[in-house]
Amino acid sequence: MFFVDTVAVPGLGNRSYLAGGPATAVAIDPPRDIDRVLEAAARRGVRISHVVETHVHNDYVSGGLELARIAGARYVVPAAASVAYERLPIADGDELPVDEGLVLRAMATPGHTPHHTAYVLAEAGRPVAVFTGGSLLVGTVGRPDLVEPRLTEALAHAQHASAHRLAAELPDDTAVLPTHGFGSFCSAGASAAGADASPTTIGEQTKVNEALLKDADDFVAELLAALDDAPAYYAHMGPINTAGPAPVDLTPPAVADPGELAARLEAGEWVVDLRSRVAFAAGHVAGSYNIEAGGQLAVYLAWLIPWGRPVTLLAESPEQLAQAQRELARVGIDRPAAAATGGPEDWLRAGERPESYRRATFAELEAEDGAGVVILDVRRASERKATGVIPGSLSIPLHELRGRTAELSKGRTVWVHCAGGMRASIAASMLATAGHDVVAVDDSFANAPVPPRC
Repeated sequence: MFFVDTVAVPGLGNRSYLAGGPATAVAIDPPRDIDRVLEAAARRGVRISHVVETHVHNDYVSGGLELARIAGARYVVPAAASVAYERLPIADGDELPVDEGLVLRAMATPGHTPHHTAYVLAEAGRPVAVFTGGSLLVGTVGRPDLVEPRLTEALAHAQHASAHRLAAELPDDTAVLPTHGFGSFCSAGASAAGADASPTTIGEQTKVNEALLKDADDFVAELLAALDDAPAYYAHMGPINTAGPAPVDLTPPAVADPGELAARLEAGEWVVDLRSRVAFAAGHVAGSYNIEAGGQLAVYLAWLIPWGRPVTLLAESPEQLAQAQRELARVGIDRPAAAATGGPEDWLRAGERPESYRRATFAELEAEDGAGVVILDVRRASERKATGVIPGSLSIPLHELRGRTAELSKGRTVWVHCAGGMRASIAASMLATAGHDVVAVDDSFANAPVPPRC
């Protein structure tokens, strides 16, 4: 009998896996914080013999090198990937013994990267699961534009071919277990319904996956037309993973008192308040940014902050701080410069008062007199195209806002909205820091005053 345990990383939209038999297991695409993989192995009472990567990742820092070292396992990386550390190179058709009757077979599936490799888990010679990494996802495929712009079209064609190879060579009941596609920006499109339910199968994907339903030319044309901006921090992940990531350090950061927080703000460093957008709007340290803990904290902070800029975290509890530190380490923000817990009353110097701004609904926005008001939509272009826009609204996607605040007059109140409120709060905190009068629309875009489509 075999098992497959999932190690979910919901903030990044990824999953890692531990698969094996009674005595031995392999880890696939492990996250930076490897303790959860080690705990999964301990619960099963198995030894990790191999740590395998489907590709050199562009969206997170891998824990594979460190996991292999600690577990005494072989570190397996596709042979065509150029890396700076010792590994066991693997090529199409190579097999790794897992446990008695269990074998892991490499299957070349280029497209997400040129060297991308899927791994087929076979029991008694029959495929039972395939770890597809960034190739075949739930309803879509991994995006092909993260390596080199000149390769994008060729890699998109390769994605189509790889998806068809998987469908042709594996039985319909083979479980499909991707790394990306559960909210990850590594996905080339929206995943099909059921992306949060695991597992799907090859047979199910032949009925819903765009790559398996369209011919190559149509698929590639539509895929390339739909590609949206990738997070800016992705540019740093590949080089880190190629060089070999340092071991993660999750020891608590230094504690900052109100004087140090003020000094860091005055020096232009980022001070990020992890509390809820409701709490932040009601009162916060002037100059701080709000990115709520949980959700996609790591994605948006790493996307927005100038790479390498020191960051100080403000949390309502040590537990919230520790979880945020763990999430940020996954994307290469290894050590917060400092941190503090509590609330504004603990973070402000004597005599200082917290800043605040208004939260509102789309109904309140619709009732507002339009004179002196700017409606700012910080959703991505693909979202505006899919769901419509508020007439007269200005579009500045959140990831572009820091460089475009000059487009907003400080003489007008900015009502900022997104699809649900979280990104609007980030944008509102950035605009407030830049001196704008701001209202954060904390509401579902389903309630927005959008004209009906014909």
